[in-house]
Amino acid sequence: MNWSRRLINPVIDKEFRLRMRSTRSMLSVLFYILALGTIAMGFIYLFLYLGNRGPQRFDPQVSQMMFYVLSFAQLVLIAFMAPALTAGVISSEREKQTLSMLLTTQQSSSTIVLSKLVSALSFMALIVLATLPVYSIVFLYGGISPKQLISVFLFYLFVMLLLGALGVMFSTLFKRTIVAIIVTYGVGLIIFLVTGLLYLFFMGIEQRNMYVTGQPPAAGSHSWVGYLLGLNPAGAMMSLFDSSFSKEAFLLYGGNLNSKAPIELWLEFVIVYSVVIVLALWIAIRNIRPVARRRKGEEPAEQLPQDHRPSENGV
Repeated sequence: MNWSRRLINPVIDKEFRLRMRSTRSMLSVLFYILALGTIAMGFIYLFLYLGNRGPQRFDPQVSQMMFYVLSFAQLVLIAFMAPALTAGVISSEREKQTLSMLLTTQQSSSTIVLSKLVSALSFMALIVLATLPVYSIVFLYGGISPKQLISVFLFYLFVMLLLGALGVMFSTLFKRTIVAIIVTYGVGLIIFLVTGLLYLFFMGIEQRNMYVTGQPPAAGSHSWVGYLLGLNPAGAMMSLFDSSFSKEAFLLYGGNLNSKAPIELWLEFVIVYSVVIVLALWIAIRNIRPVARRRKGEEPAEQLPQDHRPSENGV
């Protein structure tokens, strides 16, 4: 048997043909690269020509700053695109009344869900990989190692998997695509924005309590608030750039920076949201196929004893 038939089932094959060969897909890749390229060119123009001291020299430190700007910009673009690509994969089939036909095939529920997710994320991964030429501008001036670039792109893939799993789950739970998209964006807003705001809020309370009591933090002491920042994608990605960022996130002002962080923020992010991904996919697989539930105590007719079955004359 051909190896491609082992890896690509009919659901993935159909999704690839519909998604990858359309004009809209080509335009999506084009405008995505243009958006990120515009950000890169805008950063270079603002730094070189709009400074107060005239034209500046583009050194490795500025190149590193540009890499940070591009990375966070791409993270925001992924947060906007991933839910839109995955939140309608099941509900759209239900709206077109083709889900019942799909469920009657020999494909299992897990195969259908995972195939829909893989096809949507493959297109998103193609778009992200297509931006590598934009990042090549950074390597012209140095300041960034290939290891950092690879780690950031792997982090992108994990974030896409997280948002994609949530999108597929809500697409399975809700019958209308627009509802699934709105709920997915709402959960994404909590992950990307609310976790960061909660970190700032509770860290401010911790600092205020420290100033009120007048007791400086003990050497090596850490605040629990840092765990909130580990749930934020921006904080986790920043810990990939700078290893000392995790220590600063857990320490109160005046603490000892020589102490180690309880856990790296990116590692906490991966561990916690890996559990979320598994749970989301499990819920989607469990709910995609309607299951007829029997009432408690009810037995099928085939299991009734012979003498309890009605006779021909109804006695």
